[in-house]
Amino acid sequence: MTSLDKPTEDTQQDEARAVTEAALFEAFGGVRGMVETVVPGLLFVTIYTINKDLHMSAIAALAVSLVLVVVRLAMKDTVKHAFSGVFGVAFGVVFAMMTGNAKDFYLPGMLYTLGLSLAYIITTLCGVPLLGLILGPVFKENLSWRTRNPGRKKAYAKASYAWGLILLAKCAILFPLYWWADTTQLGWVLIALKIPPFLLAVWLTWVFLAKAPAPIDVFAEMEAEEKAAEPKAAEVKGAAGTESADAGPRHRRDG
Repeated sequence: MTSLDKPTEDTQQDEARAVTEAALFEAFGGVRGMVETVVPGLLFVTIYTINKDLHMSAIAALAVSLVLVVVRLAMKDTVKHAFSGVFGVAFGVVFAMMTGNAKDFYLPGMLYTLGLSLAYIITTLCGVPLLGLILGPVFKENLSWRTRNPGRKKAYAKASYAWGLILLAKCAILFPLYWWADTTQLGWVLIALKIPPFLLAVWLTWVFLAKAPAPIDVFAEMEAEEKAAEPKAAEVKGAAGTESADAGPRHRRDG
């Protein structure tokens, strides 16, 4: 490697890291997505800690999650993370109202976390890591990493295991608290565990993917194939037109 090659490789690595960071922010919602995830639960546990009023706490949490969606819509921003927050809060409110137990506000989210952790681990064991399915379209590689980019598949597998184990460890803390702790204790621990495990999983994902081979842009490949096929299609069309033009005089002569 010459001295002229080094800056080029460094630049490519920097670009790859920047693309990875942007893709992770897009896929997981970034800072704003984290805020939207935390605020409804934080409001619920704060109000419940103060007055022990389940109905007021639940309604306030659902209302603020709806406000977050409205703000997204007003700013013409993507609403998928905000909507997922609304559904999560709504399920929690329904569970808590049905049972009359404020702790059940957190139960749907805890069950979702447990299911997601198992999904990360099981799909990776099956050779189709979930993180690759999530991030493949974001990186415009779709499923090309499965057969054409083994180094990238390995990175997705490592990252998926990391997500699965981190979320499983989180569940190992929360589910015993669901049975043994009161609502406020469970709520504050859950709020404390919202961001740090998420950031750790995202950071590990970034580390694994930044060291992996670059994604294969299948969309660019399809566009290139279409452009390459255009001249051939034009040639075939032109040849067909010539043959039809020649066929006319021949028919007249035969007649």
